[in-house]
Amino acid sequence: MKFTLHPLALALAASLLSTSAWAQESPKTTTLDAIVATPARLDQTISHVVGDITLIDSVQLAKHQGQSMVEVLRHQPGLQIYHQGGAQTVSGVFIRGAAPAQSLVMLNGIRINESNTGSTYWNTLDPNLFDRVEIVRGAASSLYGSNAMGGVINLLTTPYGSGDRPLSVKGNIGFGSHGTFKTNASISGASNGFDYFLAGGYTTSEGINATTPEAGPYTYDGDKDGYDSSTILGAFGYEIAPGHRVAVNFFNGYNRGDYDAGQSLTETVGHTRQQAYSIESTNQLTDWWQSQLKFAYSKVSYDNRAPYGNSLFGTHHKQFSWQNNFFIDDNQTVSALFEHHDERVFNTTAPTQDKRLTNAAALIYRGDFDRHHVQASLRHDNISQIGSRTTGSIAYAYDLTSALSIGAGYNTGFRAPTFADLYTPLAWGYQGNPNLRPEKSRNVEVNVKYQTEDTSIILSAYQGKYRDLINPYVCDANFNCTSENTERATIRGLSIEASQRYGNTTLSLGADFMNPKDDKTGKTLARRAKQIYRAGISHQFDRIELGADYLFVAHRYDDANNTPEKRMGGYGLVNLRANYEISKNFHAQLNVNNLFNKKYQTAYGYRTPGTNFILNLAWQH
Repeated sequence: MKFTLHPLALALAASLLSTSAWAQESPKTTTLDAIVATPARLDQTISHVVGDITLIDSVQLAKHQGQSMVEVLRHQPGLQIYHQGGAQTVSGVFIRGAAPAQSLVMLNGIRINESNTGSTYWNTLDPNLFDRVEIVRGAASSLYGSNAMGGVINLLTTPYGSGDRPLSVKGNIGFGSHGTFKTNASISGASNGFDYFLAGGYTTSEGINATTPEAGPYTYDGDKDGYDSSTILGAFGYEIAPGHRVAVNFFNGYNRGDYDAGQSLTETVGHTRQQAYSIESTNQLTDWWQSQLKFAYSKVSYDNRAPYGNSLFGTHHKQFSWQNNFFIDDNQTVSALFEHHDERVFNTTAPTQDKRLTNAAALIYRGDFDRHHVQASLRHDNISQIGSRTTGSIAYAYDLTSALSIGAGYNTGFRAPTFADLYTPLAWGYQGNPNLRPEKSRNVEVNVKYQTEDTSIILSAYQGKYRDLINPYVCDANFNCTSENTERATIRGLSIEASQRYGNTTLSLGADFMNPKDDKTGKTLARRAKQIYRAGISHQFDRIELGADYLFVAHRYDDANNTPEKRMGGYGLVNLRANYEISKNFHAQLNVNNLFNKKYQTAYGYRTPGTNFILNLAWQH
C-alpha cells in the first residue's frame, strides 16, 4: 500500500510511541473488558476484538451536552461529518472517507438507512438517550451486507448486562443558548429474570440562521430555523429458563424543524420520524449451540411542508434473522446466519419500483489461540432486481506482549443502488437507471495497539479501492440524463489515537491523515479533509471535574471539481465542560461549545453554531 506520511504524522507517531516506553503494564481496566457485539455479531470484550473499533459509553456520551449525535461522532478517529445549519437539518457521517450512504447505521442492530437516498435521519437521534455507540471501521459487508462499505455505526439504547440490577431512575433538565431547552428521564432495573428500561426526552430550540447568501436566492433566508423533537424508547426482557431469554425493543423519535427555501417563502417545515421495533429470542439449546431469532421493523419518513407544495418519502424495513452460534471450545466459535430483508419505499415522485427483497446467508469464524487471534467471515446476498453479491473478510492479530498487539485485515464490501438511482421516473430530462450494478470495494488495513490501565495508543493504516461508483447525473449530447456506474476512487489513510492518565488527570491526542482521491480526475473527494487533529484534557478536583477539547479540521471542497469558490477553509474548535457533584444523587454540568466563536462551514452555504452553552442539571437514584 503506497502511502506518504505527512511530517506531522511522523512526529505525532513518534511522540505517542515514546509514551509507551515509560508506561508500566498494569491490569486492564473495565473499559478494556467492556462487551461489544457489532464487530463479530457476537458478544466479546474489546481487548479481544480483531480490527479497528470504538465504544462510546454512556459516561462519554453524557460529556457532550448540547451537541447532536453527528457532533459527538466528529470527535472519533477516522470520522468526519457535515450538516446543513443545525441539529434539525440534513447531516452525514463519513467513515474513513466513505460517503454517508456507503456506511451502515443501525439502531439496536436494526438498519435505519433510508432506501430512497441511502441517508440517515440523524436529527431524530439524541445522544443523551443512548447507552452506548459501537463503531466498526472498514468494510463489514461480509457481516451486514449492503451499505457497510465504509463501516458500521450501531446505536444502542438498552444498558448492557445480565443478572439483577436495582431500580435506577435518572432525570436531566437543561437550558442553553438560542432558547434551547432539553429534558429527559429514564427508569431501568432487573429482578427475578425480568429486566426493563423505559426512557423519553424532549428538546426545543429557536435554532440559528441555517444559511448564508452563498447558498443562493432559492435557499438563503435570514431568519432563525428552530426545531422541536421528542423521543420515547424502551426494552423489556424475560429469562424464561436459564439460557432462554426473550426481549422486545422499541424506539420512536420525531423532529419538527424549520429550513430555508428562499426569502420569498416562509413557514417551510420538515417533519422527520424514526421508528424501530424488534422482538428477539436467545436460546442456549445445548452447551455448544446457541440460537438467536430476531424479527424487526423500522420506518423512517420525511414530510416536507412548504407553500409551494408538500412532499413525503420514506422507507419500511422488515428484517428477520436467525443466527446459530456453535462453540467449538472455549476459544473458537462458528456462527451461521440466515437473513431476510424486505425494503418498501414511498415517495411522492412515484418511483417505477417500490420494493425489493434480500436473502442472505453468512458464516463467521472467531478464534483465539494463546497470542494469536483470527476472525473470518463470508456472506452471500441475493437482491431482487439487482442480483447476487458475495463478500468476505479475514483479519489476524498477534499479541507481542500482554499490552501490545499488531494486526492486519482484508475485506470486501458493496452497496446496492438506492431506489432514487434506479427507479426515478422521467422528469425534467432525468430518469433512473434500473440496470445499475452495486458499488464495490476492496480494503486492507494494518494496526498497532498498546493498551494498559492508564495508557492507550492505537495506530491504524488503511487503503480502500472503490469501483463501479454511481454518478447520479450523467447526460448525453441530447441532455438526456441518468445514473451510471462510471466512477472510481482510492482512499488511503492513517489514524493515530492516544490517551494517558496521570492520577486524576487524563490527556488525549489524536490525528487523521487521509488522501481521498477521485481516480478519474485526481481531485479530492467532496467534503473530506486530508488532516484532522484532536486533543483533550480533563482533571478531577474532588467533587468538580473540568475538561477541554480541541478539534482542528483542514480545508475541504464542497464539490467534486474542487472549484476555488467551493473551498471551505480549515477551522479549529475549543469546547469546555465542567461537572459539579452537588450531592451523591445530584449533578450540575456546564458545557461551552465553540468557545472562540469560530465561523466555519461543513457544507457550502450553510452556517454552523457560534459560541453556545448549555447548563444541565442531572438527578439519579
